[in-house]
Amino acid sequence: MSKPSKPDTSAAKTAPTKPGDSHPLDGMTGGAFSAPTSGERTARIREWLATGPSAEQMAEVYKDLANRDKGAAKPLKEKLDEAKRAKNQETVAAEWAEKGQALLALKKLNLADALAWQRDAAKAGAPLSREPLAGLKAQLADRVKTIEDLQHRTQVQREAAVLISQRIEVLSTKPWRDAQAAWEALRADVTHWQGQADEIAQDANWASVDAKFPPLLDASRGQLLAVWEAFQGALSLAVTAAEDAAAPLPAVPVWADELRAGRGQPRAGDGATGEPAARAPKAKIDPAVLKEMREKSSAIVQAALAKLEHEVTEGHGKSTPKVAAELRQALKDNIRNIDSALEAAAHAALTSAGELEGWQRWRADQIREELVAKAEALVAKPLGGRKQQEALRAMRELWKTSDQGGTPNHALWKRFDDACNEAHKVVEAWLEKVKEQSEAVKAERRLLIDEVLAWADANQGNTDWKHQIRSLNGFVEKWTAAGHLSEKAFAEIQPQWKAAMDKADAALKAARTDSLARRKAMIEEAQVLGAEPQLRIDAVKQLQQRWQHEAQGVPIERKQEQKLWDAFRKPIDDAFQRKTAEREKAASALGEHDRMVVELSKALDAANASGDVQKIRTAMADLEAGLRGQFKPAAAAAPAASAPAADVAAAQNDESDQAPAPDATAPAAPETIAEGSESAETAAASAEPAAEEGNEAPAEPAPAAAPPKPAKPVVAMRGDDRPGARKAEAAPAGRGGKFGDRKDARPGGGKPDGRGNRPADNKFEPYRPEREGRFNDRPTYEERGPRLGDAAFRAQREAFEHAQQALRKLSEQAHGEVLTNLLTAWEKRDAALLPDAPALGKLVTPATRSAWTRALSSAPKGDAAETLLRLEIAAELPTPAEHLSARRMLQLVLLTKRNDPAPAQTWGEDAAKVLAAPHDAAHVRRFQNVLKALIKR
Repeated sequence: MSKPSKPDTSAAKTAPTKPGDSHPLDGMTGGAFSAPTSGERTARIREWLATGPSAEQMAEVYKDLANRDKGAAKPLKEKLDEAKRAKNQETVAAEWAEKGQALLALKKLNLADALAWQRDAAKAGAPLSREPLAGLKAQLADRVKTIEDLQHRTQVQREAAVLISQRIEVLSTKPWRDAQAAWEALRADVTHWQGQADEIAQDANWASVDAKFPPLLDASRGQLLAVWEAFQGALSLAVTAAEDAAAPLPAVPVWADELRAGRGQPRAGDGATGEPAARAPKAKIDPAVLKEMREKSSAIVQAALAKLEHEVTEGHGKSTPKVAAELRQALKDNIRNIDSALEAAAHAALTSAGELEGWQRWRADQIREELVAKAEALVAKPLGGRKQQEALRAMRELWKTSDQGGTPNHALWKRFDDACNEAHKVVEAWLEKVKEQSEAVKAERRLLIDEVLAWADANQGNTDWKHQIRSLNGFVEKWTAAGHLSEKAFAEIQPQWKAAMDKADAALKAARTDSLARRKAMIEEAQVLGAEPQLRIDAVKQLQQRWQHEAQGVPIERKQEQKLWDAFRKPIDDAFQRKTAEREKAASALGEHDRMVVELSKALDAANASGDVQKIRTAMADLEAGLRGQFKPAAAAAPAASAPAADVAAAQNDESDQAPAPDATAPAAPETIAEGSESAETAAASAEPAAEEGNEAPAEPAPAAAPPKPAKPVVAMRGDDRPGARKAEAAPAGRGGKFGDRKDARPGGGKPDGRGNRPADNKFEPYRPEREGRFNDRPTYEERGPRLGDAAFRAQREAFEHAQQALRKLSEQAHGEVLTNLLTAWEKRDAALLPDAPALGKLVTPATRSAWTRALSSAPKGDAAETLLRLEIAAELPTPAEHLSARRMLQLVLLTKRNDPAPAQTWGEDAAKVLAAPHDAAHVRRFQNVLKALIKR
């Protein structure tokens, strides 16, 4: 056994050095170090960890166990890492707890610092869900909520002070007794407001609110108290003046007029305008002028009213106060000349406009608060880059819109503006980064422009246009792959790039222009060549070579090049098509021969349908003769056979005149005169010796003026086209022959070796007389007949294929009938039913058939079991499973009898033995399979 190259280190580590010794930590870990396998060590380590060992003990065990078994030490490592994380979290928690307590201890807490404490602690990984951070987080949240509540209450108090002041102002326009009746409720509201304001100001967290809220509360307090004191003073004067006529009147005009009326004194306005003016007789106004004045006043008020109604319907807040003021002025100026219905409609519209203004102020504050929340959310969680910039721009636009619909809110605006400025720092950083990237991209593009200009100067005389195109395309790809530029920067640098590329591309453009001119000239030449009646192939080839040279020398754009190539190729293609049409027209002269072949193909198809073998073979022979141009109809062959030998030449000339010629200039096909009563198959099957075939070489037509030569006697011979048959004469030279044959080659050619006329032996192969002239009997091309058209060729090919299929089918049917008759003769023991020798085939000799006849004529005897095994061995067929052992034994016996003939040689005698045996239904199927294979061979 070979020693391993690397020792098993794990076994060496885990195995103890001495069986009697134990590890010092084995007792503490419950036998983990003495465990035989890694799985047991891991299980014991987990059990020991469940007891809660100290961190020092776990570190000591891990230090020793990691060198022995890292898999078993993995739970220890996880526990140590968990303890380390917990320790780190405790340290972080203590640090952030100190910061949180410091924030809570501040008398003036900044809301931003409180919110940032939670965010920064979470980023640092502090456990905010554990104590003490969880408690500090809740305390800070409560304090922040309290501060925000104080700010909200301050705003509510400010609005309440404004509403109370408005109530007091409204009471100043009503009778003083109504004001006296509402004085008690007003006093309670003012006192309650002051109490709430004092409560807000005395809160412990009041110092932590935003710096803008204490001045707001103080201003509201001062304004409300001033209005309230003035209202109380005026109301007390009114009460005193009502009781004492000598008391001074209050400063409120409505109340003073009411008191004067109670004293019987005229109003202040009446005294100023003068009573006589009111008592003066009214001037008479022309009714037409009065009507015109009323119509004009009504039109002015109606226009102002329609404008205000439109603004109220649209819900506009910016222009509504202005339109309402215009309607009030129109009423003031034209109230005497309008009817009461129009006046009531104007007052109703003014009331709706006042309600809309109040709703717009309330909705504007809601929109502003939402915008403030969104801005602060962008500070806490920036969107980054362009999205942040677009969001801030959209929020500022919304703020402007809200300012148009209501009174400005400076407190919310300050918060919103601070949040937007803080969030915009992200946008500024992004803009700086974009600016740096833009500068880098601009510098890179300028370097690329300089590189293009340098390349243009270096390649001024270069005519390698493909290299220039690749280089220019590379520059374009670099320019496209460069970074993004702003529209302004790109518009500045783009003209420089175009100028550089134009300079670099100038030579290529000039070369392409010249190439296009040359190509157009070649197109015109192609059109002239295509229009010529006789197409000159050499000129066409030369022109195409010039085009290819031009296309390879100066490349142009693919679409333009393809368009020019199509224009160049079209006239040449048209000329070739005309030439092809002319060839097809000339080839149509062969139609007579094609029709004959088609008719013979149809006759062969009809013979195939009849199922007669003799008819099929005769039709095949006729079609083969027709393909060679040697077919003669029966009506023309009969007189040729009965004519005397002296008139054979004349008959031959007549028949040659009647035979269709494939072409006017082509020589006539050779003609063979055979006995009309015998077919080619009968001549091949007869036992008489084959006669030599006489073929006449085609001769050129003699001139008309030459005297007629005596006809050469023609001897009728039996046609024999079997391979190996001797030819009377050598085949005439023509266009046929095997590819590579020399014209001067002759049978038995070669250099003599000086010892005889045979060719000399070469060093690779000795001389073989039997191979002499083996290629000389190949039929020439003329014997194959004229060229066929496509339709005729397909028709004869399909007819031959169908005929071969029909012959195979008929042969199989005949073979099956022979087997059936043979088995029937065996079953009935009747030798008369035995098929004749031709039906049995050439493999069954007459002696074998005679033996079978004797076997069927005699009485049944013997057993055919072993004989069937010999026949199955001879036919190489499988034996049924129940006879396999007998077949193996027979094969062993045959191996011992080497001199005895094999079963394949004696299968006829064995079949006679089977026929001599009694008919057995179990042996019929086996005997049939054997005969099917042996007779068919």
